[in-house]
Amino acid sequence: MEVQARREPRLVLLAEALSVGGFAAWATVIVRHAQQEVGLDASVIALALAFASAAYAVAAAVRGARHKRPDWIESARHATLAIAPLLTIACFAIVISNLSNNYNLEYTYRVSSRATPAILKFTSLWGGQNGSILFFSWLMSLYVFFLFVKPWRGNRELQPWVIAVALGTQLFFLFLVMFYANPFARWWQGADGQTIAAVFQPAGATPFTPPDGQGLNPLLRHPGMIIHPPMLYMGFVGLTIPYAFGMAALLGGSTASDASWIKATRRWTLVAWGFLLLGLLLGGRWAYDVLGWGGYWGWDPVENSALLPWLTATAFLHSVMIQEKRGMFKVWNMILIILTFSLMVLGTFVTRTGVISSVHSFARSALGGPFLAFVALILVGSAAVLIARWSYLKSDNHLESPWSRESAFVLNNFVFLTITFTVFLGTYYSMFSELIAGEKLTVGPAVFNRLIGPQVAALVLLMGVGPLLAWRRSSPQALGRMTWRSGLIAIGVVAALFVTGFRALGALAGFGVITYAGLITLEEFYRGIRARMKLSGESVFTALGRLIARNRRRYGGYVVHMGVILMGLGVIGTMMFQQETQRALRAGESLTIGDYTITYQGSELYVPESEPDKTIFVGHVAVSVSGGAPERMTPYRESFQTGGGLLPPALRSTLSEDLYILFLGEEGGFGTLKVFVNPLVNWLWIGAIVLIIGTLLAMWPSGAVATVPVPARSKQIAVGEAGR
Repeated sequence: MEVQARREPRLVLLAEALSVGGFAAWATVIVRHAQQEVGLDASVIALALAFASAAYAVAAAVRGARHKRPDWIESARHATLAIAPLLTIACFAIVISNLSNNYNLEYTYRVSSRATPAILKFTSLWGGQNGSILFFSWLMSLYVFFLFVKPWRGNRELQPWVIAVALGTQLFFLFLVMFYANPFARWWQGADGQTIAAVFQPAGATPFTPPDGQGLNPLLRHPGMIIHPPMLYMGFVGLTIPYAFGMAALLGGSTASDASWIKATRRWTLVAWGFLLLGLLLGGRWAYDVLGWGGYWGWDPVENSALLPWLTATAFLHSVMIQEKRGMFKVWNMILIILTFSLMVLGTFVTRTGVISSVHSFARSALGGPFLAFVALILVGSAAVLIARWSYLKSDNHLESPWSRESAFVLNNFVFLTITFTVFLGTYYSMFSELIAGEKLTVGPAVFNRLIGPQVAALVLLMGVGPLLAWRRSSPQALGRMTWRSGLIAIGVVAALFVTGFRALGALAGFGVITYAGLITLEEFYRGIRARMKLSGESVFTALGRLIARNRRRYGGYVVHMGVILMGLGVIGTMMFQQETQRALRAGESLTIGDYTITYQGSELYVPESEPDKTIFVGHVAVSVSGGAPERMTPYRESFQTGGGLLPPALRSTLSEDLYILFLGEEGGFGTLKVFVNPLVNWLWIGAIVLIIGTLLAMWPSGAVATVPVPARSKQIAVGEAGR
């Protein structure tokens, strides 16, 4: 052992010092030395050490893989584990600066003020450009930390390449933080009285501290924005893990052909997919509650940029089941994960650079060049590796019938990709048109809705029918026997709606499709519950619980499908039947919309004690439903001393619809009200909750499941059912 220790390279010994056990003492020594000798803050030093650790981890992992040196690979793992604690120090420094009103730090000056509530000073960590990239990097380091904190028992041949790819991505974002968007720049005052922001003290300059900060962007003060960005970031950075495994499988050569990398990353992919989904849903709710336009999804470029990787990740999650079950679509799955990761980086590029105008994006910055270079590197590098390893990705089987589950998954992926292409083209059309024709042209929400609607309907239809098809081959007759009841009921629902006065063909088709798909999914639960009750005498709820516990992945997926169907109700209702009006009223005057009579009663202005930088202008209205007793509602608008404001609605919510009232202000004795009636919108939020529950069920680790004795014939039936 002594001989091995003497031969071990000095760089390896250095990285061993980065291990979790020795991290605290090691970091403390370097930080103290740098503070005394160089005068740098601990946060800047921690950031530099994180960058150095990431660079070393990539180099050591590649060397270990190429020369088959486990000591170098283990050293790279130790360096990897150091990054999360180091970035925690850096993030903690920003939070402390915000809470202590340290306006000498430029970032604190930009995103905080003395009047900012403490909770918003904390969330200001991700409220500005530079801090959000640091926060993004920190979240990525947490994923990587928990991936490598325990030594791997399986897939060890993939480990060095996973480290290299994941830490290469981490290194890029740390490079941005270090050299393009450093949140630790401070204010300095030169001899000429001019102030400048810089990380290092300029010659002849002295520290300068403004008396107060600019405060947080008003749009980011809503409670939804406390949670929405971290959820999106967790989804974005989490997609690094399956991409790293996919690239590691390709770089490992022979490992590319099996599904071990897919099985190893299934839960990581689901976690990232779930966070991204939650971020999208919270963003929709934030838009509904804050932006004051009566909707929740406006096809904004930044919204779309987050939607794009979610769409391809969803296609990937479906497609990998074919590789696991049948050894097919190996090349396609690699393409999907490369595309998903590339769209994630591209979406981050759009948000961070402001290259496309959006209510969600940050201001234009110098990050565009590095981001575009990184996207190009990902696409070109991944394509080169994929082509080089193409021979390892031959399918073990082929499609045997158009009436099979494999074929349904192919169609499913095709629709997901057509939706992705439509959203991508519409989102980036303004950029393409400006580059090609010199004129910036945009695609409006109406165009998106017209193009996306039929594609989503096809997807929902496949969502209902696909799981009923058997692997390898089935038949139209077998499918018809399982779906004819649902089809008849769906036709009956459409006919009933038509007879009662609904004439919008798009809405009728939509209600028909979601009824059909929903009933098929419920029938799957019914068949499983009935079988368990018949065999074991279990109650309905016990049978349901054990049915799900027995196959969480399958039935969690069905719950996800039910969530999508419920959300479809809300989408159809708001898109097809929304009502809108706007009127300027004197006190005592009324307007009517649908079954509602709204009477304006006056306004008042006040400043809340907890937020003295904010002014609230309240409108008082009385709402009567179908001539009933009036209910008091108080829509209001907020304005801030730093500029900007919010326009939250007053909501009267039921399962059938929302009454959505905006108070635009009062002038000359007239109060202006803008009112929407949004039918079925709350089914969108109910469906979102169901969807999240289904995601949790699908990713939850399987445990011991209670079993019941099954007669021989029933076993045969059960095997056939499982094969579907």
